[in-house]
Amino acid sequence: MPVHGGIERTAAVVIGTGLSGLAVASELQRHGVASIVVEGLDLLGAGYPANTSSLQRCDAADAASLQERNEILRHLRNYATNHQLDVRNSIRALQLDHLAAEAADAADFGQAAGKWAVRTPGGVLLADHLVLTRCAHSQLRRMLTELGMATRQNLMAAMHALGMYLVGVGELITPSPKEVLRQAKAVGQAISAKVYPDGLPASVTGGLALAAPA
Repeated sequence: MPVHGGIERTAAVVIGTGLSGLAVASELQRHGVASIVVEGLDLLGAGYPANTSSLQRCDAADAASLQERNEILRHLRNYATNHQLDVRNSIRALQLDHLAAEAADAADFGQAAGKWAVRTPGGVLLADHLVLTRCAHSQLRRMLTELGMATRQNLMAAMHALGMYLVGVGELITPSPKEVLRQAKAVGQAISAKVYPDGLPASVTGGLALAAPA
């Protein structure tokens, strides 16, 4: 929803329009949580390399797994179209700012501010929750370090406290499509619980359950 001067406010911004991004956006929709999905992440400046969208995808190891992945992806794309999810395939994030850590920056956005400002070529997306599905691991580690998170910490708990979540992230082992759906469901529930701490409103219906084909 447009706010003012190229600023849009939403509950969550999802980075990545592939299987992982569509899966979590669909789960958020099912829980009545608004989200904007952008194609990827190109953090420029401050020592970041351009075009760092090298997070591993859920590429299949065999024909059966590939077929399963394609069926799930087709299922998710149909869901996104039918439910008019805000998926911006040609838009990439250029900068991520944690506003809670930068009070002055947050003040610049006034009442529209959330925890995160995602800067794109077309403006700024403000959200309380950020879901990463495509981002280089080295970039992610640098980002967490800059936010004051040490590797010895429980990183997932620390990230969630900041409103940051990961779905479909694989380093040594690429997640399977079923694992991605499991992660997406968990993140959708976690964000929904924060958006609706007293439970889902009566206007929110179940929608389409995400499940891998048998």
